[in-house]
Formats: sequence, structure tokens, C-alpha cells
Amino acid sequence: MYDEKPKNHCLNCTQPVCPLRGFQLRNRIFLVKYQKSAGLCTLTNQRTFLFEKQEETILTTLTKLGWNEDWQKKAGSSAYTPARIITEYKNLYKIQTDSTIYLAEVTGKFRHQSQVREDYPAVGDWVMVSLPDGEGHAMIHEVLERKSKFSRKAAGELTNEQIVAANIDTAFLVMSLNHDFNLRRMERYLIAAWESGANPVIVLSKADLCENSDKKAGEASAAAMGVPVLVTSAYEGTGLETLKTYIDEGMTVAVMGSSGVGKSSIINALIGEEKMLVNDIREDDSKGKHTTTHRELIMLPEKGVIIDTPGMRELQLWESDSGLSQGFQDIEALAGSCQFRDCSHETEPGCAIQQAIEDGELEQDRYDSYVKLQKELAYLDRKSNKREQILEKKKWKKISQYQKQIHK
Repeated sequence: MYDEKPKNHCLNCTQPVCPLRGFQLRNRIFLVKYQKSAGLCTLTNQRTFLFEKQEETILTTLTKLGWNEDWQKKAGSSAYTPARIITEYKNLYKIQTDSTIYLAEVTGKFRHQSQVREDYPAVGDWVMVSLPDGEGHAMIHEVLERKSKFSRKAAGELTNEQIVAANIDTAFLVMSLNHDFNLRRMERYLIAAWESGANPVIVLSKADLCENSDKKAGEASAAAMGVPVLVTSAYEGTGLETLKTYIDEGMTVAVMGSSGVGKSSIINALIGEEKMLVNDIREDDSKGKHTTTHRELIMLPEKGVIIDTPGMRELQLWESDSGLSQGFQDIEALAGSCQFRDCSHETEPGCAIQQAIEDGELEQDRYDSYVKLQKELAYLDRKSNKREQILEKKKWKKISQYQKQIHK
């Protein structure tokens, strides 16, 4: 079929093909076919063609996934290949490189150096990997420093962080306009979104099942403190075009919300096909059933990528350096107007918060929610400090054991 020449040589001469790292045999065969048909055989032409081909692939795939100059700087001069985590399984990951999807696992060194769960890759992470020569898994050597992460406290008694989505630009916080509508839950999601570093957008879904959607949208806007609130219906197509304006080239949007609020229906509408499985709502309480069972990053047909997440029955906050203040700017502004600096906002004279509640300017439920979240975060902070002390102790114990082995 081909002339008898070494695999790394041009068919028309004896000059070797440029051995560009990362190009496998199939790329060289393609190059040889191209050279023979185009009459190329010089070493310069071979190299130029290879580099142009690689650049074209990066621009059409990695850039769409969100790769840019900032990520390139973080990768530095690494000899490994950049890839993005698109699905996370128990001990494996599905990754997307510039041209191919692989199954991947972390290296033994990576596992040894990782102390806590959040050190491991999460959906949306950029990682540096070595690719398999044939069959087998790609190996993850490094997770590039995250620019944002939407986290929650992992379920259970242990104080562990669970990263729901990494490196997101915008968080669509979905709440249905039927029985799921809950302003207190929305406030909780907003705090987590502000803390993540992403820009939140409130998405009120299933408008076709609600008779007073405008009233509820007004209530949500009042509690959202300037965050955009969009009324949508995937069934009727309402609000979807407006939703698309929040997705741009290279951007990553995560879709968050409780079980059955219509996240999968919204994603299907944005994709333009029935990619995500959709379940019907229960007839007895109009609540949805679990549809999405794992987190997944999906490239949209026009621009941007979207991360679908499983419904969360509860969202326990992980931390809040500024999220609580951003979510309750009105209350913190009132607190600054109290007569006494150490006002507990209970029975002290000149309390601006109690006066606002009495005058109807501040809802008692909203203030109670603020106090509850404040106490929850304070408790979590105490537990986290204790956890950090334990981790530090374990780290130095491991170092000590290693040094003893060296000096034996």
C-alpha cells in the first residue's frame, strides 16, 4: 500500500519527519498521505504542516473548553498534555484533550501527596496528563490551580469539603416555581455561589406550572440583592434565549439546584437535543425525581460549556469569607447603623435591625435565616480549624517517619 520506508520518513525522500512530541503513528501516516498527494517532501514543509495542524486542533477544541493564556501560564513549560475533567467516577475520570476523550486515573505520586478529598480532580478542573501509547488509561500528574470552585460540606459527620464544580464563570441557581419555591434555600445557594468566585444567576423554572410567576419572581429579586432573576419554562421555551446571553465563548456555566427542579430540561433546551434524561414530576406533591446521577461537563453547540450536577437534597455551606456579606448586604448595612457597636440585635435600644423589622422594611424570616446561617458558618469554622490542626499533625508525622527510614 505504501512504499517501503521507515515509519518516521517521508515517502518521497529519506529525510525524517519532525518528531513532534505527542503525535502518534496515526498522525505520521496521515502526514505521509498528505505529502504524497501535495508533493511535499522537504523537512521544512513537514514541520510547518505538523505545527499548523496542532495549532488548528487546539483552537477548535481546547479554546472551546475554556483554555486560554491564563491556563497556559499556569501550565508553564510542563511536558504533559493539558486536559479537562468532564466526568468524575469513583476512582476514574473522563478527560477531554485537544482531540480525544480518555479515561484517566491519578498517579501513585499524586495519590501519595494528596492529603484531603479536595486535592483530587473535580469536574471542570484542568489537569496535566500523560497519554497512553495504546490501551490503558491516561495518567493525571497535576491539577492546575483553580480559579473558582463551588463547594459544599460533604454529607456525613466528618468535616470534609466536596467540590461540586471547578473553574466555573457563572452559576445558574435553578429553583422551580411550583412546590420547590423557597427563598431561604435560594439564599443558601447564593452564599455558596458568591463564595465560589462565580457570578450567580437565579433561574426560576417551570413557569408553565405556576399561575403567579411574576409575584414569585418579585419576591426572589427582593431577596437576591441585585442578582439577575430569570423566569423560564423549558416546556414553553420561555426565557431560554435570555439564558443564552449569559453564556459566552470559552465560558463555563454550572447548573445547580434541588432534585427535580428542571435542570436537565433546561440543559436539553440549551443543547438543542434530548441529551440529558428527564423524569416526570410526582403527581402527589409536584416534586421531581432524581434524574442526573453524576456531574458532567458538556460542550454546547454554539459556544461555552455547561456542567450538569445531581440534585442536592440539602446544601450545607462549606465556608464564607465574603458570601454571607454579599448575600445579606441589607442586614449588614442596618447593623452598621445600630446605636451600639456590640449590639446583639435583640433587646438593645437603638437597634436598627429590630426597628427595620418593626417598620416592615425587613422580614423577620429573612433576618432569622441570616442568624441561622451565621451560626452554621461559625460552627463550621471551628470544626475546620480543628481539622487543619489534625492534618498538619499527620503531615509532620509522615515527614518524621520518612526521615527515620532514610537514616536507618
